[in-house]
Amino acid sequence: MPLPKIATPTYELELPSTGKKIRYRPFLVKEEKILIIAMESENQKEIADAIKTVIGNCISTRGIKVDELSTFDIEYLFLNIRGKSVGETVEVMITCPDDGETQVPVFIPLDEIKVQKNSKHNRDIKLDDNLVMRMKYPSLSEFIKTNFIEEGGVGVTESFDLISSCIDQIFNEEESWSGSDCSKKELSEFIEQLTSQQFKEIESFFETMPKLSHKVKVTNPNTKVKSDVVLEGLSAFFS
Repeated sequence: MPLPKIATPTYELELPSTGKKIRYRPFLVKEEKILIIAMESENQKEIADAIKTVIGNCISTRGIKVDELSTFDIEYLFLNIRGKSVGETVEVMITCPDDGETQVPVFIPLDEIKVQKNSKHNRDIKLDDNLVMRMKYPSLSEFIKTNFIEEGGVGVTESFDLISSCIDQIFNEEESWSGSDCSKKELSEFIEQLTSQQFKEIESFFETMPKLSHKVKVTNPNTKVKSDVVLEGLSAFFS
């Protein structure tokens, strides 16, 4: 006689990028095992594959491709799936800003952590009177690199690679060039033509991208100084 199946609850959320409703379920033990093994490996590809597999398994809405989701959609989905799986409160160790060394624990309800959008954010970068470069959000692999792999910061080559991978389209009134149709070398050479001011517009695109954000108040137990601390990005909430 086969063992009984265990019913798994399902939940619903809206993707921050589009407002589309997504149904999902919590992690199962088999998926948590996949994540733990991947995180212990510290291998970027293994972590990317694990997160892709777990999110893909947990989403029941058809037609959703994890590879095509924006980074902040992935962050928000992962946060909510994790919350329904292992507890809806997360403990974060905060370093007090007034002395830069004292750490205090803060418990944050996951449903209070939201994707914050900047009113100045714009995907279209005007290069001159006619030419516009439309950006897209970083891929899943870039999301993994940003949130889980820390290797002394990002170098110039990595920065150019990131920008190249995020060029969606270059267009004017007469013609249009898709970033996916251009080689990495072509995109890199195009970026090298930009002025410093134009490059700053690209930097602004990344700096103002929607992201997980939450403000907490902490009191230094040694100095009694109260401070506001803003946590941003998935890595700020999970070690």
